[in-house]
Amino acid sequence: MNILTNRIEYAVGDTNHQGYLAYDDEISEAQPGILIVHEWWGLNEYIVRRAHMLAELGYVALALDMYGAGQIAADPGQAGELMNGVLNDMEAGTAALRAGYDLLLDQVGVDRTRSGAIGYCFGGAMALHMARIGIPLSAVASFHGALGSFHTADAGSIHAKILVCHGAADSMVSLDELEGFKQEMDAAQADYEVLLLDGAKHGFSNPQADVNAEKYGIDLGYQQQADEKSWAAMQALFKRVF
Repeated sequence: MNILTNRIEYAVGDTNHQGYLAYDDEISEAQPGILIVHEWWGLNEYIVRRAHMLAELGYVALALDMYGAGQIAADPGQAGELMNGVLNDMEAGTAALRAGYDLLLDQVGVDRTRSGAIGYCFGGAMALHMARIGIPLSAVASFHGALGSFHTADAGSIHAKILVCHGAADSMVSLDELEGFKQEMDAAQADYEVLLLDGAKHGFSNPQADVNAEKYGIDLGYQQQADEKSWAAMQALFKRVF
């Protein structure tokens, strides 16, 4: 195994973005490509680590930069501003997602017929949005992601198999919202699975969550069991579809 990484600059409209690519250079045949969409903090070291983990599994991983210029928030106030800048202009946000998808397929070593997307928190919402609008991904996984929709999918229009990993103790995305998501997916005739993780709070996959919870007074929490269980569920999904 020889994991190579590269920062990739790409344009979305008039804005410069900086993605992060990771892959195993010792794999000669084309492999599935996986997009990673970051939390509201931006494309930070946590997301870089996830890209490496995907590369170690044999995938070509590309972490998107949804904010442009590689911006990383210094605190929740700035993170909220950056995130809401995307959420309040989902036409531009969708363009950024499509640009990232196209960039992934253009990478050497990516099998263009096999691709997926994963996302965390804000990024989970973005990954689910990609599935809802019919981007031809094979699979999408959301980790403690927001579940509200920016697009109502027609029945049969969602092609990706969907995995939602949700903390049962998440105070930011309620169980009522989860039920609404299930109803939406049922109406769209989507192939989806919900993994409900007992006792897990928002941010359960990120070891930095406990630090941020204490520092900023946010109801976050890392849970190793939930982290490992959700990552294993994602791997099982990818094995099924790829």
